[in-house]
Amino acid sequence: MNDDLIVTRSVKIPRHELQVSFSASGGPGGQHANKAATRVELRFDVADSSALSPGQRQRVIDRLGDEVRVVVDDERSQLRNRALAEERLVARLQSALHVERPRRPTRPTKGSKKRRLEAKQRRGEIKRQRRRPGRDD
Repeated sequence: MNDDLIVTRSVKIPRHELQVSFSASGGPGGQHANKAATRVELRFDVADSSALSPGQRQRVIDRLGDEVRVVVDDERSQLRNRALAEERLVARLQSALHVERPRRPTRPTKGSKKRRLEAKQRRGEIKRQRRRPGRDD
């Protein structure tokens, strides 16, 4: 089994680069919440990662910083919280790695210009017909 966390087609993080720690989840829950270490903290050191190219690394550092930290204590299960933390880490890295395509300005077509002017003329004619007739009408 491949032991990598897949972020994109070109980025796969080896799990040994992720630091995972567990602690007791705060809040209500009685004995289970007080005894079970279900809160998961997942850390990923971007600066020292071998999974990212230099350009990708710089993009992630610019957007998220040198270290990405995700904390999850949503579920009662440590395993489920760990899976959620990995999903959230992947989502954050995907959004940081996303590159917007540059916008290329376009010009209106002849047909669209013609339709716009015709619509303006129709509207103007409607408004002219609403006016009170003048002396010469």
